Amino acid sequence: MKKYQSYKISVAPMMDWTDRFCRAFHRQLSGNALLYTEMVAGAAVIHGDRQRLLGFRDLEHPVACQLGGSDPKELAEAARIVADFGYDEINLNVGCPSDRVQSGRFGACLMREPDLVGECVSAMKAVVSVPVTVKCRIGVDDQDPEPALDAMADRVVEAGVDALWVHARKAWLKGLSPKENRDIPPLDHDRVYRLKQRLPGLYIGINGGIADLDEAEAHLAHVDGVMLGRAAYHDPWILARVDSRFHGEEDPVSDRVEAIERFRPIVEEELAKGARANQLMRHMLGLYHGVPGARAWRRRLTVNAVRPGAGIEVLDAAIAEIGRGGLDKSGEAGQLDHTRAVAR
Repeated sequence: MKKYQSYKISVAPMMDWTDRFCRAFHRQLSGNALLYTEMVAGAAVIHGDRQRLLGFRDLEHPVACQLGGSDPKELAEAARIVADFGYDEINLNVGCPSDRVQSGRFGACLMREPDLVGECVSAMKAVVSVPVTVKCRIGVDDQDPEPALDAMADRVVEAGVDALWVHARKAWLKGLSPKENRDIPPLDHDRVYRLKQRLPGLYIGINGGIADLDEAEAHLAHVDGVMLGRAAYHDPWILARVDSRFHGEEDPVSDRVEAIERFRPIVEEELAKGARANQLMRHMLGLYHGVPGARAWRRRLTVNAVRPGAGIEVLDAAIAEIGRGGLDKSGEAGQLDHTRAVAR
């Protein structure tokens, strides 16, 4: 397993987005980006369909599972199950602002209970050997982010946390929806920088409003890691430069069609198992973001993948259409060699 310090870029846990199909696609673009599951409640892990909730492909490594909960014993049992599944990290959600998680006393509302978060981290650390991390906000509602974030960080450090990922916004639990909480509270990246200065020995990653790898690199001058959320989902091609830019390794794909080719066998396999075409292809809608033909690509996948019986031919038709133009990896306009992808 890699040392935690080696992780520079990660893709944030995003409900309804970062499922196993999404992660398998993102892995075609970067071998080094740390990928996260959607949040799964600790109680669901213990009592639910574990294979459905936790199953993943070996190719997804390094991959972390994010748990939600606030009961140390329950989280410890869930963490043990998650570790046995082979995940590389277990992350505790202390940042989600939805009504559902508030009613269950977990997520962002735990920013008010750093001692309880510390107990949860200690309980999980006692039963697993993989890293246990926390993802939090800088505060909630009327909290002052200076003492609120320091209190959380100090308590989880005392509990032995391996890393702290910080979404650099407050969460307003009263008055804002989860969607509004992703945009309306102002960003305060400097607050996360100050935390790193105060705790230089703790791995601290930053999240929130980071649009591309240029911004990520600027943040890495101040913190240890950068977590990309919507930017990576809506424009996944930015992940295709992570390995060369931050790890000195060759990128796994040289153009977008090659990325599709690598993902195609997984699509075929999952379709054969009964998955619907749109479950897989929706994660590829942004692959041609900003490229000539992107609208046609999205339209092909969006309209055709939801039709009854839709199969791999939907993807092939979309490749054929986008292949008339687009961008190569250097960013220059040009023809894509799509013949090998559709002549099967």
